[in-house]
Amino acid sequence: MTPLMMRKLVFVIALPLAACGSADSARYLIDAPQATAAGARVSVQSIELRDVSLPSHASGTSILVRGEDGALRPLGDAEWADDPQRAVTGTLAQLLDDRSTATVAAEPWPLLDGPSARLDVRIDRMLASATGVFEITGQAAVSAVDGRPRERVERFAIAVPVTEITAAAVTDAQGRALVALSDELIGLLR
Repeated sequence: MTPLMMRKLVFVIALPLAACGSADSARYLIDAPQATAAGARVSVQSIELRDVSLPSHASGTSILVRGEDGALRPLGDAEWADDPQRAVTGTLAQLLDDRSTATVAAEPWPLLDGPSARLDVRIDRMLASATGVFEITGQAAVSAVDGRPRERVERFAIAVPVTEITAAAVTDAQGRALVALSDELIGLLR
């Protein structure tokens, strides 16, 4: 086969594959509004946030909404722009760092000196419903590395309103819910 024939063959094979990859779905970031609150005083200097555990319905790329019949359905062609576990972990780490006096980083801890405490967040439910509520429920555990803060495991339940059932409104509500969750987690670290 000549080089010219080989290039034509590659072009003919690549053309249909390129068409498959050009889906017109919108992608949305998992993030939160900029922090405006001053850093709340906590009892530790540094915190390692373990990778946030997400349920299957929140760990896929599709943005799901719970219908009035209880079924979870994709919200049109809208998708998350990043891996949800990575994005939620990074967003929570940033919020905790911005909204508290501690230095916070997602695992693995990047500095030679270890963190003062570890925070493990396990989310059971994270979704919007057709009734106009975005909820995050689960539990958080604080592990002391140097004796402070007091170790504990506590449940949390966050609910914020969703103005409309669109991808942009669901994304906005999720960001506000993550801010509320960060405030509850800071309360565990006092």
